[in-house]
Amino acid sequence: MTLNNNELADFLRRARGQVDPSRAGLPPDGRVRRVPGLRREEVARLAGVSTDYYTRLEQGRPITPSSAVVEALGRALDLDAAGRAHLKDLIGVTATPARRHTRGVQRVRPGLYQLIDALDGEPALVLGRRTDILATNRMARSLFADFEQLPPEERNYARWMFLDDHARALFVDWEDQARAAVEGLRLEMGRNPDDQATTALVEELREHSPEFDGWWQQHRVHQRTHGSKRLRHPLVGELTVEYETLALPGDPDTTLFIYTTEPNSDSRDGLDLLASWTFTDSADYQSNSETSD
Repeated sequence: MTLNNNELADFLRRARGQVDPSRAGLPPDGRVRRVPGLRREEVARLAGVSTDYYTRLEQGRPITPSSAVVEALGRALDLDAAGRAHLKDLIGVTATPARRHTRGVQRVRPGLYQLIDALDGEPALVLGRRTDILATNRMARSLFADFEQLPPEERNYARWMFLDDHARALFVDWEDQARAAVEGLRLEMGRNPDDQATTALVEELREHSPEFDGWWQQHRVHQRTHGSKRLRHPLVGELTVEYETLALPGDPDTTLFIYTTEPNSDSRDGLDLLASWTFTDSADYQSNSETSD
């Protein structure tokens, strides 16, 4: 049995256990449910396949369902878009040999550096594969952390979220943000199960973070496209930032995150104050450097 078959079996079992039977459209049968979620035969009925066929899938047998069956399973298990994409990845519908090998170091093109620096009043950062932090502007470094001061091998958003005490103190909603990071890594692992760097990162986090290990075993997936983060910043206090993600054409493994605040809000005032302090510090540093020269 391959890694993908094992992962598929685990994902199907856990997804089945998360479905509310009362909302699945099944008629009551009077039987007592000993475990939460749907029974195997119920998933099979909803997907229009035999119980034996679905059971073999959930056992990780080497079966490749048709696209129609994959879509039917997604509906039966009430999966969202990220869940359905993950299911397709695990089954092998979207996998290509080129993406299953260890890939080279990612590079950020100069124009992208210029873009995030031009967003001077708004925090912006660029994440790559497995949430590697590829680039940040000065506001992102002031709001979150100065990732450029970390050793290159530690510049990873998920690693920072779980293994850095500053991140735990910074996020008021740390559990929500950390769980989303786990679910995003789960989604990426399904797309690229043989990527050695991703596997090493997951193993490190599972070893050193009980929270990461527990959430990883739940096998939930999530695609971060937009949302909010609540922070308790040591300089400007509590504020809420909204984020939007932009996928870069021609570079599907790179994502731009831009953070903004509601106009005329306390959060906007806090971010503006942080920007002014950051600008002052940068100007003082540049002035001192020129004087010493």
